Amino acid sequence: MKDEPNEQLLLKALAKNDSKAAEIIYKNNFNMVLAFVLNNNGSYDEARDIFQEAMITLYQKAKTESFVLTSQLKTYIYSICRRLWLKRLQQLGRTASGIEYYDSIAVEDDIEIHERRNVELGIMDRALNSLGEPCKSLLESFYIEKKSMDDIAALFGYTNADNAKNQKYKCLMRLKKLFFSQYNIGE
Repeated sequence: MKDEPNEQLLLKALAKNDSKAAEIIYKNNFNMVLAFVLNNNGSYDEARDIFQEAMITLYQKAKTESFVLTSQLKTYIYSICRRLWLKRLQQLGRTASGIEYYDSIAVEDDIEIHERRNVELGIMDRALNSLGEPCKSLLESFYIEKKSMDDIAALFGYTNADNAKNQKYKCLMRLKKLFFSQYNIGE
């Protein structure tokens, strides 16, 4: 998290009622919250209200000496807004599209889940980068670019789609091995 020191400074400035800090936080995070609320049965005004509530919560937390930001600021704000919005939807009798609502999950737990996912994605990225060619490109072609096995066979010079599929499986097993060897070190 290269922005960590910068985010700590932002929080300190926010705690001192620095309007510039609040403006930066707003510019960097409101659109993310707006998209979430709009995609889950909300309006622009409701997103604004939710974001304002989150900013008040963030301000109150930033003012306490014991508060330590353990995630990226955007992750923390998103978690607060998500929690507030799902609670509001429940109160209004509306539902969110495809989001499961767990009343017992605290914001801190939500943040831990996001942090854990970020760590796992980082490990996966390192594993993929250390995989080497042609495996890296083959897996990216299939999983990211959504190319068919026939296209991959032609692209990588395999005699047919079955050979390409067999190679993809071998590459996937190597990636899995790399991922779990790095994952277990981080535990």
